Amino acid sequence: MKIRKKLNNNAVIVVDEAEEKIAIGSGVGFDKQKNDLVNAKKIEKLFVLKENKKLQQLLLRIPEEHFTLSEEIITYAEKQLRTELNDHIRVQLADHISFAIEREQNGIQLKNALLREIKVLYQQEFEIGMWALERLKTEIGVKMPVDEAAFIALYIHTMKVQGGDIHETVRQTTMVQTMVQRIRDYLNIAIDEADISYERLVTHLQFALTRAKYHDSHVMDKEMFDMIKQKYDVSYQCAKRVAEEASASYGITLPEEELGYITLHIERLRTH
Repeated sequence: MKIRKKLNNNAVIVVDEAEEKIAIGSGVGFDKQKNDLVNAKKIEKLFVLKENKKLQQLLLRIPEEHFTLSEEIITYAEKQLRTELNDHIRVQLADHISFAIEREQNGIQLKNALLREIKVLYQQEFEIGMWALERLKTEIGVKMPVDEAAFIALYIHTMKVQGGDIHETVRQTTMVQTMVQRIRDYLNIAIDEADISYERLVTHLQFALTRAKYHDSHVMDKEMFDMIKQKYDVSYQCAKRVAEEASASYGITLPEEELGYITLHIERLRTH
């Protein structure tokens, strides 16, 4: 296989059997240039590029060490759980971890309202999350709160579970689509649906609607919420308007704490 494009030291785009693929492995791209041959022994994962455009985008946008750490966590999780995780976790977990590191460095710590339940219901996944926090602390010197271990546990658990109510999924997807359209209209911006920030927003809105259905919500302390409202006023007003319209149209009430999280996602979509 020859390299078509180097993404970073651990990921390259190659041509394999006349098809472009993303090859991932420790050092697979180190000291390599376009048209160089790839050492097949270094390839740990291989993905068809046309089916994984978001993975390529992610590899170009987040720091290489964030993706490398995410891959370590996935490998460790698969070993501990003795199962392969859904390939989508590569994009979602790496993106989540990179975003979490960025928040931590900006002094924004998010509480996980389900921390206690996750520790009990998903004990093994939570332990993997705690292992991940130690790796983050050791490798990049960022100390994450225990809440982050619970968030990581949920990503891992979700990626090994299949199923769901198709009718509820369709209804919820329609609601998310409407909310994103309202955000687009309010901010008067063009949203690139292939952009990772868009996918992040959509994923969070979906989780927010699910939590609202079961009268659950994220917990954000008032001081942090007030800071977010003041610092990102435009995005907060947008989130507030969207929540009001969701309440009027669907009878869904999004708690004030949830608006803080939605504000953060809108701000990233608006400014990146």
